Amino acid sequence: MAIATSSFHWSALLPRKSYSERQSSLTGIHGQSISFKPHAPSLVLSPKTSPAVVLASTTAGALETEPRISAATPSKSLPFRVGHGFDLHRLEPGYPLIVGGITIPHDRGCEAHSDGDVLLHCIVDAILGALGLPDIGQIFPDNDPKWKGAASSVFIKEAVRLMHEAGYELGNLDATLILQKPKVSPHKEAIRSNLCELLGADPSVVNLKAKTHEKVDSLGENRSIAAHTVVLLMRK
Repeated sequence: MAIATSSFHWSALLPRKSYSERQSSLTGIHGQSISFKPHAPSLVLSPKTSPAVVLASTTAGALETEPRISAATPSKSLPFRVGHGFDLHRLEPGYPLIVGGITIPHDRGCEAHSDGDVLLHCIVDAILGALGLPDIGQIFPDNDPKWKGAASSVFIKEAVRLMHEAGYELGNLDATLILQKPKVSPHKEAIRSNLCELLGADPSVVNLKAKTHEKVDSLGENRSIAAHTVVLLMRK
């Protein structure tokens, strides 16, 4: 996803002021603000610094310290916001298959930096997309050792926090899993129940479907798993 650097006001980072003196906010994509706190890790910033680097650096520890990315009300306030998420992971022997926070018995699992939960990852991206924020890979980069083997529930809880901070709540969610094997139907209700708990949502607004890929390409050959999610957010 391309990021327009022109939307960042770099004048907030005047070098003649000390770090503690310039606790001002940068205005980023779609109006969200990024607040720098005195305890934040030091960053060497220049006019050429990528906004993605700023966002990732200031957000990676959001659940361990004060949140450093803010989902401030977008510049254009809307009663509804829609987001779409997609994710795909390669299936390899020796990994657990975790879908929606539920471990499903299988001879293969997702090879990933975190726990590889393809469903939670695409739900996070759907929520972030609806809010006009960077995607999961920018906020929780897969080259950061902090997220090595991390439970994807950490990521979805942060997405939900940002959703509420922006003044929205979940209207409804519709997710589709795509995998050839194993059958999801015996685990569907456990997955949906866990999603409701993580999202703080009523079961009536969370829908989960599962499809095979008719033995076509990597999905149909049981070499990968994918998921699509659409969310509707409503202003509180």
